Amino acid sequence: MSIPFDPAFIQRVEKDPFLGVDLLIALDTIPPVSVRFHPEKVHSKLDILSEVSWCENAFYLKERPSFTLDPLFHAGSYYPQEAGSMVLDTVLRQLDLPTDPSVLDLCAAPGGKSTLIASFLANKGLLVSNEVIQQRARILKENLTKWGYTNTIVTNNDPKDFDRLPDFFDVIVVDAPCSGEGMFRKDPNARTEWSEDNVQLCTGRQKRIVMDVWDALSPGGFLIYSTCTFNSNENEENVSWLIDEVGAELIKIQVPATIIEGRNGIGNYCIPGKTETEGFYIAVLQKPAGDKKRQKYMRKGDFTVQKDLMDLSNFANIDDISIFNWNDKLLGLPKGLEDKMLHVQSQLRLQKMGTTLGEIAKKGIIPNEELALNPFLNCYESKIELEHQQALQYLHGDTFSLAGNQGFQLMTFQNESLGWIKHLGNRFNNLYPKEWRIRMNVQ
Repeated sequence: MSIPFDPAFIQRVEKDPFLGVDLLIALDTIPPVSVRFHPEKVHSKLDILSEVSWCENAFYLKERPSFTLDPLFHAGSYYPQEAGSMVLDTVLRQLDLPTDPSVLDLCAAPGGKSTLIASFLANKGLLVSNEVIQQRARILKENLTKWGYTNTIVTNNDPKDFDRLPDFFDVIVVDAPCSGEGMFRKDPNARTEWSEDNVQLCTGRQKRIVMDVWDALSPGGFLIYSTCTFNSNENEENVSWLIDEVGAELIKIQVPATIIEGRNGIGNYCIPGKTETEGFYIAVLQKPAGDKKRQKYMRKGDFTVQKDLMDLSNFANIDDISIFNWNDKLLGLPKGLEDKMLHVQSQLRLQKMGTTLGEIAKKGIIPNEELALNPFLNCYESKIELEHQQALQYLHGDTFSLAGNQGFQLMTFQNESLGWIKHLGNRFNNLYPKEWRIRMNVQ
């Protein structure tokens, strides 16, 4: 038996000519399943139904598989993401951006939009992905690590903290916390949390979040505002309020015909029953042009460039990165981005910066999981290809009989990296991160 809608929500929808009763019917149907493939990793053989037309490398599946039991899911070969939120790809490709833009994904966990932005940037420019709740920030870090791009930072800060980075970002994506009406089909329990009071609470919170981060947007830069809800309070009215408050300009985006223009032409909607998606709203605003505040980049901590690291070069392509020693952890940062990244590190609480290549130990370099999953930097040649069951056991944290040479070995499945072991000859130490391990029975 399905969970009923709140009567006040039904009344809202029925009285809104923009929505109507057809939405209520659509919200009781089966939701589509969609994924977005990593452009540089092996594509899993999922049962594909069709393409998602507004996003590169994105597809609908015929049915929802057990992602947990697919080793390539853990390798970051694809990300299960709701198709509506993938409209962000179409939006980004229409913006007039500098060659190496700096992008902030402000409310980023669990990481769907951040991994999409990382693919769009393709290791050019800088992506800062933020999540205010610490546990969710850890999940964000895991997903961005598995996606494997070097030009990324994960922070754990309140939106107000970004006033320490004035005029810093060319794009700020605010996928604002909302009343969640667009998730009523995918997550029926969300229906029990809806109320008129919560809509008003979310509306006020969204205004505060956007205003808290506005000064961090560069003059002429773009703020992409989105929610997963249908009501005008949290969407068009908030966007109109912001336009009046800060003098922003609404930017029109070309989208497929099934994506509906918002009320009074403000933003665009994905609406179940009209679009093969859950509910999603997106609008683009441009900050007025003006002079940028002069940036004085600051470095926090004792960073020194490492030279002659022959041991590290066995593991990583180090030609195009700068290597820094941070408490005996070796970080790879893209050349030319060092000052920007370290300036962010000096101002905010970081969960991740660049790619952790390895750790300095008495007997040499211990390679890090972030390097294993980075397809651009990982060049380690001593690998062991695992069968499907072996791969699941490895991801479960098990040890088992395994042929191979002693020393560090890179575990792969279908030639895609999973992580490291230390082979001891008659046994091995499983170095896959404990907090990532599969918890369900894989036997």
